[in-house]
Amino acid sequence: MKIFIFLFVFLLNCDKINNSNTLTQQIDSNTEINEIENPTDFYEKLSNAAISIIDSEVVYTPSYVSIKYPNGDVPAKTGVCSDVVIRAYRKLGIDLQKEVHEDMKANFSLYPNLKKWGLKTTDKNIDHRRVPNLEVFFARKGETLPITQNPSDYKTGDLVTWLLAGDAIPHIGIVTHIKSENGNPMIVHNVGSGQVLEDCLLNWKIVGHFKFMNKD
Repeated sequence: MKIFIFLFVFLLNCDKINNSNTLTQQIDSNTEINEIENPTDFYEKLSNAAISIIDSEVVYTPSYVSIKYPNGDVPAKTGVCSDVVIRAYRKLGIDLQKEVHEDMKANFSLYPNLKKWGLKTTDKNIDHRRVPNLEVFFARKGETLPITQNPSDYKTGDLVTWLLAGDAIPHIGIVTHIKSENGNPMIVHNVGSGQVLEDCLLNWKIVGHFKFMNKD
């Protein structure tokens, strides 16, 4: 019952945020959404992958779903912000469901599951879909970058996490190579209006800035 109430409130809060015209600037008619024709590194490929999964018809669905393991996914036309990241990385052959599960299984005390949700064991269905877990994973396995209010510090393929709704709701998105009219790097994310590209980097409180590629 506690989980249901939390998810229900989570969805309501995202709806409120998404409906505020002062918070998000979706792509304008002058913005060209083109993939990098010849990506030169992993992060340009990740940006392309993020662009390729833009889909405004994806319904924001925070419900708990049982999925297969590895390479499990919720139904294609549903998802939350973390599913954007998971789906983009999957296009590059990296299964964050498996990566997060294996690291969490070996280092459970380093993750917030017990303290934040009262969980005493891993859950392959949901662990990788929780932003606080992804923050720990990216900090451990990737590169933690400075948090600034300068848009030029956020490069193609970076991962950014925020706290929304009065620091109550964690959120995550992927920085792309596409720039807004203001010159800001645009973000692929899902905050309630589908998997979309928006100029929203500085709209909320940034709490995490990472790079991650599987070096194995």
